[in-house]
Amino acid sequence: MLATRGVHHLALNTDDMKATIDFYTSILGMRLIQAIKVPAGTSRGNPPFENIRHYFFDMGNDSTVAFFEIPKAAMPQAERNAIGAMQHVSFAVSQAAADAIRARLAEHHIETLGPLAPAPGILSIYFFDNNGIRLEVTWVPNDAEADISVIAWATQSQSEALAELATLESDPAWLSRVGGHLPT
Repeated sequence: MLATRGVHHLALNTDDMKATIDFYTSILGMRLIQAIKVPAGTSRGNPPFENIRHYFFDMGNDSTVAFFEIPKAAMPQAERNAIGAMQHVSFAVSQAAADAIRARLAEHHIETLGPLAPAPGILSIYFFDNNGIRLEVTWVPNDAEADISVIAWATQSQSEALAELATLESDPAWLSRVGGHLPT
């Protein structure tokens, strides 16, 4: 039984909240839905700074992307390919939305890579936001209206998944536990 229902919010960092707002609203078309500050003395376990901005954007399907505004030069910029770092975020979009985002990226002279076919049945473009975070928008080609069904697209057959999982672990009980639920 699944314990989660999806992403509530993805929390990222910026050192320029205004530029981040402009990028996520003007380029990606997300709506700013909450603008708060981390209260002083709350010991929330968030960034080691108090009274910093923490803003939320609606990224669709009842999920949000949020940003903490870290004071300029207080922390080094992360290496996205380091262990424990975030490599990139991919947003599921329709082809029509992908076309609109590509046009806005071009208008703002933001370099893109793609469209590429990173896996069968989908296309993606890659680009960086104002914070240097690598982003991707992914869609089903030739379908201007439909949103991508991420779970349906990503679910492999049991034999496909088990073939790859067997390169990691040969224990049949483990393989059955982690891949036995997949369709045959």
